[in-house]
Amino acid sequence: MNKITVIGLGAGNLEGLPLGIYRMLKQAQHLYIRTEKHPVVAELAVEGILYESFDEVYEAHDQFSDVYEEISKRLLELATKKGNITYAVPGHPLVAERTVQLLLAKGKERGIEIEIKGGQSFLEPVFSALKVDPVEGFSLLDATDLRDYHIQPKMHHLICQVYDAFVASDVKLTLMEVYPDDFPVTVVTAAGVAGQEKITTVPLYELDRLNEYSNLTIVYVPPTEEDQTLNRQFWRLREIVAILRSPEGCPWDREQTHQSIRKNLIEETYEVLETIDDNDPEALCEEMGDLLLQIMLHSQMAEEDGYFTVRDVIEDLNKKLIRRHPHVFGNSEAENAEEALQNWKDIKEKEKREKGKEVASLLDGVPRDLPALYKAYKYQKKAAEVGFDWDKLSDVLDKVKEELEELNEAQTLEHRREELGDLLFVIVNVARFMKIDPEEALALTNKKFYSRFSYIEEKLREAGKTFADTTLEEMESWWQEAKTKKKEGI
Repeated sequence: MNKITVIGLGAGNLEGLPLGIYRMLKQAQHLYIRTEKHPVVAELAVEGILYESFDEVYEAHDQFSDVYEEISKRLLELATKKGNITYAVPGHPLVAERTVQLLLAKGKERGIEIEIKGGQSFLEPVFSALKVDPVEGFSLLDATDLRDYHIQPKMHHLICQVYDAFVASDVKLTLMEVYPDDFPVTVVTAAGVAGQEKITTVPLYELDRLNEYSNLTIVYVPPTEEDQTLNRQFWRLREIVAILRSPEGCPWDREQTHQSIRKNLIEETYEVLETIDDNDPEALCEEMGDLLLQIMLHSQMAEEDGYFTVRDVIEDLNKKLIRRHPHVFGNSEAENAEEALQNWKDIKEKEKREKGKEVASLLDGVPRDLPALYKAYKYQKKAAEVGFDWDKLSDVLDKVKEELEELNEAQTLEHRREELGDLLFVIVNVARFMKIDPEEALALTNKKFYSRFSYIEEKLREAGKTFADTTLEEMESWWQEAKTKKKEGI
């Protein structure tokens, strides 16, 4: 059976190599090393040990993942041709060594045995240099595949594979998603190598400004208890809400139920919509937080009752998003937004049938508690989907005239209320034919009315007058003045 023997070169120089590993290197007939950029390699050359490196592969690819794929592919081909080969890597073969993992995954299917021989990893000398006890909890991360969700601020983090300033820059930007810009981080290069070890602590924003990066560089991020960092974590929000609901928490929060804060959810939703209409990102951020709090409170109450947790909420949402976007996560296709929306609707209806939730009416899918105007709009869209609709806009406008006449003819309050509702309903149909959201249109008019009426109030204050001693003609004049100023952009 063909075989690749993988040897770890350790984290230091030749003196740190076990005697058995040194002898294997000396006796290897076909020795390949991942990179020459390691203290041991130069000393091996002095000892007369022959080898071939894969450094040129790094120059041929832009992505490290492609480098590791090619190196592992070449090694498997060499083992197929030559029978037994030796492959030497920095540190320990099973610590932060992607090529070895690829060999282990692919060797068996190629009929090639992968034998791992030890070597000191960089972890021990790094912990020694930093004087950190790993039992406190640490995470070893790859700089070339670092994501902000990998970071746990209360743990020690060692980030390896920081080969150069470009990789360091990517690491910096990712860490800035979690930590303040001036958070102290430590760069350790050649840990445990006599005469070469270097330790530098810098604020995070300066991480990519150093000149000491090499394949022997590690970035260390210490644990923190600072609120500025922890308050950006989702688990911290969940912890705070749980504390508020606990016996030691807030008396008001403890007393609330799903029903008692039901109205808060609606109010916070409308406050979010207001910031969107005002095009105010800062206020939107704050109001989105208030809305999220309502979700967290309801989830916490459900957890206390043993029904579900916020993790279940997130899991169900993720599964739904994946399930209802087969054109993104599956094999279906959607050439445009309309096809994507139709995919969503078809899957949603299928899910309802599978759950046994057959609806008595097509309109039952519209939420009961929508505002009346928007509910009318949704009803009309549902009916139009199955062909219950006017053919053209002029027909709808004729219906508006008809309903207006019927309103004029109504004599009793009850009859007028009914006819006014009919008129409003058909006005919503006009909006739908014009592809205008009636809720948004009315919200815009409300905002316009507020602005112009406020202008009248401002003029009253300037004149030292009140509404009681002001004529309608004066107010109308100021109203028209407000319209003019708006048109002129004043």
